[in-house]
Amino acid sequence: MKILVIGGTGLIGSKLVNILAQRGHDAIAASPATGVNTITGEGLAEALAGVQVVVDVANSPSFEDQAVLEFFETSGRNLLAAEAAAGVSHHVALSVVGTHRLAESGYFRGKIAQEKLIKASRIPYTIVHSTQFFEFLGGIVQSGADGDVVRLSPAYVQPIASDDVALAMADATLASPANGTVEIAGPERVRLAALVQRYLNEIGDARKVVADEQARYFGALLKDDTLVPGADPRLGKIDFTTWFRHSNARK
Repeated sequence: MKILVIGGTGLIGSKLVNILAQRGHDAIAASPATGVNTITGEGLAEALAGVQVVVDVANSPSFEDQAVLEFFETSGRNLLAAEAAAGVSHHVALSVVGTHRLAESGYFRGKIAQEKLIKASRIPYTIVHSTQFFEFLGGIVQSGADGDVVRLSPAYVQPIASDDVALAMADATLASPANGTVEIAGPERVRLAALVQRYLNEIGDARKVVADEQARYFGALLKDDTLVPGADPRLGKIDFTTWFRHSNARK
């Protein structure tokens, strides 16, 4: 099967392309670096020739509210229109657990807009909602940095390793369209502030995490259930200890 992976040179996309190729499929990594740009439309029609499935794991280069909204709306419209013209039979997209509970955040308003476009199109689809990646812990630290401390919500999270995300995306890509949303998460549910403190301790960062219920997560206040999946998510196998042992974070 011929599969086009939008964002195929990034963290998840590169792993996904490799997995699909190992399973015997013609997986093509598409990104501006490979001459395929979903914002301008450059190279899109050519890349879609003969493609049966498109997987969108691209992310906005900017987290500024208006920029991220414009990215997901423009990219989504261009991509879905080109897929319809090319006769693509399955659109798979990676999104975030709790997206619709996070409309206070400009980033998540962009993801909500992206999902609305997918659902409104006539292309059969699967949306994969993932919890936060372990690989994003450094960015979460930066988002809560406040002088010598890091202020973060004590709400629950259930983080997942990018390797487990890529495997789940591969399975969703090769399955029949769900025409709905499926959830994936890591094996352990922990409080965000406690997890980040553990991460800082492991990397030798002396800062202390202050658990603050009023601390915003990329612009949104969190409740205990905001970032965790509902019933029966697909669970990854890699926990924090295993991930950290094999990650670049420990170097």
